[in-house]
Amino acid sequence: MRIYVAQLNPVVGDIDGNTQKILHCLSEARKQKAEIVLFAEMTICGYAPDDLLLHRTFIDSMEQHLEKIVRYSKDLMVFVGLVRRNLLLEGEKNLYNSCAVIKNGRLLGFYDKWLLPNYDVFEEMRYFEPGEELGVWEYKGKKIGVIICEDIWQHAGYVEFTRYSRDPILALADVGIDLLLNLSASPYQFQKSDKRVNVCSKAAKTLQCPVILCCQVGGNGQLLFDGYSVYVNAKGELERLGKGFEEECMLIDLEAKSSARTYKYDPLQDVYQALLMGVRDYFTKHGFTKACLGLSGGIDSALVAKIAVDALGAKNVCALKMPSMYSSKEGLEDADQLVQNLQIECHTIPIQSPFDSYQQLLAPYFEGKKEDVTEENLQARIRGMILMAFSNKLGYIVLSTGNKSEGALGYSTLYGDMCGGLSVLGDVKKTLVYDLARWINQKEVVIPKRIIDKPPSAELSIDQKDSDHLPDYEVIDNVLEGYVEDYLTMNEIAVKYQISLEIVMDLIQRIHKAEYKRRQGPPNLRVSKKSFGVGRRYPIVQNWL
Repeated sequence: MRIYVAQLNPVVGDIDGNTQKILHCLSEARKQKAEIVLFAEMTICGYAPDDLLLHRTFIDSMEQHLEKIVRYSKDLMVFVGLVRRNLLLEGEKNLYNSCAVIKNGRLLGFYDKWLLPNYDVFEEMRYFEPGEELGVWEYKGKKIGVIICEDIWQHAGYVEFTRYSRDPILALADVGIDLLLNLSASPYQFQKSDKRVNVCSKAAKTLQCPVILCCQVGGNGQLLFDGYSVYVNAKGELERLGKGFEEECMLIDLEAKSSARTYKYDPLQDVYQALLMGVRDYFTKHGFTKACLGLSGGIDSALVAKIAVDALGAKNVCALKMPSMYSSKEGLEDADQLVQNLQIECHTIPIQSPFDSYQQLLAPYFEGKKEDVTEENLQARIRGMILMAFSNKLGYIVLSTGNKSEGALGYSTLYGDMCGGLSVLGDVKKTLVYDLARWINQKEVVIPKRIIDKPPSAELSIDQKDSDHLPDYEVIDNVLEGYVEDYLTMNEIAVKYQISLEIVMDLIQRIHKAEYKRRQGPPNLRVSKKSFGVGRRYPIVQNWL
């Protein structure tokens, strides 16, 4: 049996464009003499459509486009993901997350997803009713089981925040099947790809049959999908792994000689490719082409500039150097070297004059008060205004350069360095920023070594260093991992990472105090287990801590 696995990059809401991709894949599958074509979860509308699902015309359009796919399915059996109406209205919700099963121009029926995740980035219980019937279809003497994404995860023990009352894998084991197909839209997170292989392997061993998982790829706003579609044999051994972070259509021959392989990958390369794809798709799917950013001579802006060039091309990236009296000679030299290495457009716009004007303007009201963070933030906000002026006048999308560690503690300026259309590193901890910079320089020194080696500084006051205001970033990032990603208690964090309880308490209080800032920042690209963007919901006003 020959199966065509279509790992596509759909655009959320572009039902017509996504359908055209599907029809093209069906045509290619016929050329390659495939018998079955497998698509990912919600391929017709793209994942995740969120409240677009509340519009009746959105669901109507999916139904109409499904008819086109059915008519075009000659000589093929097709499994494609979509959202459909719950016509019986037996539950509270009037929609199903479904797989349409099509054979040779005829719609055979649907499988409706059993397990609806409602944690982290997922809100499927907001829209869908869980399915009740098993998805098993016979084709050429084989019994084919069909499930959707989450349906396979609980069985392998990877569901952390809920326990479902049913296990679709065990239910399929009771009836016996010859092949399992999984339609997935599994978001990327750092070091997750190997888990997806393990999940499929566990299901294959239980069912004693091959498992094929087709995963969506691409960036849809904050959510990133890495692809890496999976084929494991009946022993749970990996036979084929799709490409990461790009579209691919794999032809799998179940009768071919087994060629089990191991799976190794570079986690730094993976997270870099995720960020690259996230920036590229954010721009292309929005119809944007050009980006600008403030270049300080620091490591964060250097890494963002490199990502932007790789994602958009050097000709579409513009850097602005905006020095003040506190900007170091070394920082400006490092920024110049980076511009030369990346071959990007760069303009120097000193901010000392507007900063002096603001100080004069405010002097009568601030008389007798010492300079403090107010004057520091003024500089950042002037830079933000200049960047946004370039955006408005010249059509650039501003890339914010702050990282997750700074954002966690509010070590950033609202309407200053936090301004922008996209936060590239908003879910990348500072220690990982350094790791990525060193990884980039392994092949060729793109980011000047001095940028990586020098102590980080915002350069908003004389001889300022981040360490004047913050603990070591390794300490900060350990607390972030323990508290934000793993939900450990303060005492557990202190013991696990050998950090004083006083420091842990202080950092956690800062995390919560900065919630109001993060709500007003640009969207970030989710690459961690728990982002400060999509999937994290904490009250701004609270007094629990």
